[in-house]
Amino acid sequence: MADQLIRIGHSPDPDDAFMFYALAEGLIPMDGFRVEHILRDIETLNRWAHEGRLEVTAISVHAYAYLADRYRLLPHGASMGEGYGPMVVATSDIDPAELPNLRVAVPGTWTSAFLELQLAVGRIENPVVVPFDTVLDEVEQGNVDAGLVIHEGQLTYQTQGLRSIINLGEWWHDLTGGLPLPLGANAVRRDLGEAVMPPLSRLLRNSIAYSLEHREPALAHAEQFGRGLNHQLADEFVGMYVNERTLDYGEDGREAVRELLRRGHEAGLVPGPVTVDFIED
Repeated sequence: MADQLIRIGHSPDPDDAFMFYALAEGLIPMDGFRVEHILRDIETLNRWAHEGRLEVTAISVHAYAYLADRYRLLPHGASMGEGYGPMVVATSDIDPAELPNLRVAVPGTWTSAFLELQLAVGRIENPVVVPFDTVLDEVEQGNVDAGLVIHEGQLTYQTQGLRSIINLGEWWHDLTGGLPLPLGANAVRRDLGEAVMPPLSRLLRNSIAYSLEHREPALAHAEQFGRGLNHQLADEFVGMYVNERTLDYGEDGREAVRELLRRGHEAGLVPGPVTVDFIED
């Protein structure tokens, strides 16, 4: 019997590349699967998931509110901030409370960071949606008043003369008494069925575990996607978002996902209430 083809969507950034290094290079047993990697920005993957295009995909936790009928969350692959996370940057000091009235560049309206920003400062009716890897340039060039930064821009924004005016990881930590900040997740399409989802889940977990156990070659692979990060910064960024919590959310991580979506629903920012459904492998 031929191996089952699984298309995996993830972002072209160092942390996702690090997670899937073993799959990309064929370094672990494939257990009856063959994998095709589809690299797109997270907002594109969010919208594709709404159409059910890919069997496994990275999504924003925020987007899960729109996808729960079609996908289940895997218990691993999470990107979570531990007192750090996406931030809003500007060329000068701005009161965060003013952001709803300003031009704010965002990397997508279904990103977790956009939901969290609105929970922090209020609804932003007219965000300026741009590719995630152009946000810093848009701010530096004065095309917008501020920008919501995800991915490795969290470590490089100062090199473009910008300053952070709100760190959403710090805000969430204070708001929730220390819960991690939910950002990215991996999800599996429900129609694969109960016979396929658990072994597929284990395969993906094994890929993450392999990278954590073989950090240097996995990091070398990830650095190809670093967009200007040197080795030290790439190592730091990967360490922020691929770690033991990526192997399993933990109960507090699961609670953080439920809490974010609950707050989003109460604020009228997501449909719901959302039943968070984790596959257990």
